[in-house]
Amino acid sequence: MGKPLTEVERAYLAGLVDGDGAIMAVIEKHPEKRFGFRVRLEFSVTQLHRDDVVWLPDQTGVGYIRQNLRTYQWVVRDQKAIAWLLEMIAPYTRSKVRQVDLALQILAHPINVKEDLLEVACLADALSAFNVRSRLRRKNYAAMIQESVLP
Repeated sequence: MGKPLTEVERAYLAGLVDGDGAIMAVIEKHPEKRFGFRVRLEFSVTQLHRDDVVWLPDQTGVGYIRQNLRTYQWVVRDQKAIAWLLEMIAPYTRSKVRQVDLALQILAHPINVKEDLLEVACLADALSAFNVRSRLRRKNYAAMIQESVLP
């Protein structure tokens, strides 16, 4: 998927993600999906200075740089790339161990029946609870899906 990373690079990346990264799950209405929803993870690292993140897409081979009002973000939205990154940093992560585990569970969980979608929504809610910004404005996706999809 991405570029080969040395053990030192993987450990450094894990530390960067532990300190300034975010692993977010979004469940959104999507009319082309079988049950009307899709699950999408987003992985990012935010820094004040562009030079602190601009090297990440070249180093890893995934993601892009987005400029916000006062910060710069390395953003990865490709689900296969996120799975690869999480596998790379998992052994070295310290403060985001649970988030990495939840995100990997979401990515590995097939959605074949409505109940699968509800299980993934519950995992997404659990992952969202770790993100401060998500706690302030998030919806309970499991309840939303249960109301609209399950009989």
